[in-house]
Amino acid sequence: MFHVAQRRTGLLPDDANARARAVMWMFAALNTVEPPILELATAGILEGDRPWTKERLPLVEDRVRNRLHQLSDRLGDADWLDGGFSAGGLMMVSVLFRLKSSGILNGFPNLSGYLARGEARPVYRRAFDAQAAINTRP
Repeated sequence: MFHVAQRRTGLLPDDANARARAVMWMFAALNTVEPPILELATAGILEGDRPWTKERLPLVEDRVRNRLHQLSDRLGDADWLDGGFSAGGLMMVSVLFRLKSSGILNGFPNLSGYLARGEARPVYRRAFDAQAAINTRP
């Protein structure tokens, strides 16, 4: 993603400080927000038949909600995490998308709106469609 962002106009701000913050949000999406979301997917899909899953799942969901509370507080009523839309925002949209079918985002209207705004971006649609084409090849 960073490689693509460096070559596509508009995904990274020109200002050095804003650019560094956009890169920081890329790392935050992948290293802070995504891990508990992936743990939730693992608990539900790969461990769903284990006898301890029923007790474990609420704990994992709480970890996801904790991260979402932090992210929601940071976003507040802004459209994007740091000024305008950037590669960091695009990465965060991709991470939050994993929760779309879970219903967890329903408790965070500003993050649901953030996800919807991100999904509506042409750059996101192109990236999503390109990835879907790869994943659905026969």
